[in-house]
Amino acid sequence: MIEQWQRALVLAPHTDDGEFGCGGTMARLDDAGCEVRYVAFSIATRSLPEGFAPDTLAHEVREATGRLGVPAERLVVHDFDVRTFPEHRQDILELLVAMWEEWQPDVVFMPSLHDVHQDHKTIAEEGLRAFKRTTILGYEIPWNNFDFSYQWYVSLQKKHLERKVHALDAYASQQHRRYANPEYVWNVARTHGINVNREYAEVFQVYRVVS
Repeated sequence: MIEQWQRALVLAPHTDDGEFGCGGTMARLDDAGCEVRYVAFSIATRSLPEGFAPDTLAHEVREATGRLGVPAERLVVHDFDVRTFPEHRQDILELLVAMWEEWQPDVVFMPSLHDVHQDHKTIAEEGLRAFKRTTILGYEIPWNNFDFSYQWYVSLQKKHLERKVHALDAYASQQHRRYANPEYVWNVARTHGINVNREYAEVFQVYRVVS
């Protein structure tokens, strides 16, 4: 079914969330000729380590998503202040509704509704409201998920994981984080692959399937 999708939209609360949650799937979709669009809602200027320019993540996300087949014209980067998304819920919803009206993607990838980060949860809740007429899959951010149901597995080849790791490597400003570790990314994908007798996989919660 994944090869039938022609337009895929990835919603990332913060730059790099989409790559962690579904970077391998983005690479597989790109290989299949799917048009992938990526929307980041914050460049998290207040969370940058000392010494990095305020717009660092805006540049890094462009490089990272480009490595996954998303050209600059299919990347949108907003600058909502980190950890304040619940206060901007209506503005975010209106942006999402405009995306549906303009483009009508076949599938939307977004965080899980069980993600405990307030920004992630807001994007998931408003995404569910905005995209009522299309397939919606929630991606896994293991360190934020209070609960997660493994319902949809996307099998991946080694080349897809290589592109995912290469994309995440573009985030020089985030390399201090414990989860920004190539071995960890490979091991998570390998574990999910073993669960379904594949070499590698990413996993999603299913919120709606429209076929």
